[in-house]
Amino acid sequence: MKITKLIAVLLVLALNCLLCKAQEITVAAAADLQFVLQDLSARFQKETGKTVKLINGSSGNFFQQIQNGAPFDMFFSANLDYPKKLEADGLTEPGTFYQYATGKIVIWVTNDSKLDINLGLQSLLKPEVKKIAVANPQHAPYGQAAVAALKKENIYDKVSDRFVLGENISQTATFVVSGSADVGVIALSLALSPTMKNKGRYGEIPSGDYPTIEQACVILKSSKQKDTAKAFLNFIKSPTVAELFRNYGFAVPTGSTSQ
Repeated sequence: MKITKLIAVLLVLALNCLLCKAQEITVAAAADLQFVLQDLSARFQKETGKTVKLINGSSGNFFQQIQNGAPFDMFFSANLDYPKKLEADGLTEPGTFYQYATGKIVIWVTNDSKLDINLGLQSLLKPEVKKIAVANPQHAPYGQAAVAALKKENIYDKVSDRFVLGENISQTATFVVSGSADVGVIALSLALSPTMKNKGRYGEIPSGDYPTIEQACVILKSSKQKDTAKAFLNFIKSPTVAELFRNYGFAVPTGSTSQ
């Protein structure tokens, strides 16, 4: 009898475990979203009881992984191109493409730096600047924006040999915080994040100096948790969430741009 009861308890626990898994989605998210999505995921779980497992990295790397069958439920990219290509290849759930925000790049130094960042990107020409942290433009949209801005100000060729390339924008910021680079071109969302806002200062780079960093998300066709993913997408579209994105330094498109 005791064995029967034990088996019953184990079956209940196993069922509960399966139910919990059914309420969890895995989200591949661009590194600039690390802190805002942590905040949003906690709020989403509090409201719905469903959980979001976040994996942060570079959009280009995630794009390749998804093409190769990586088991993500949603993809939050730092540009529009990667989600649109996945959509064109039939790898996304129809009608889930959603442009959620626009990012900004800034020049950032630690508090003990003597560099005058009021000069903007021109400050990178100063002789005391030996190493400049930039996200790898091969697969990081923020790195592509940084390169475009440097070229717009005609200083790319003068400073590119001092680049320290981060795998993503989060690692790029870490290089400056740790002292591995003297200055960095990073996402405003990271400069305003809880772990960085008191460690340094930033200067915004004119938005006209680089292509708009429009960012979009999609639900992947291979997702096994589409209901939970759709619930999270609807949550992302709410006005309260839009305000939270603004607080983290993003611009938010007016009205829905889902298609």
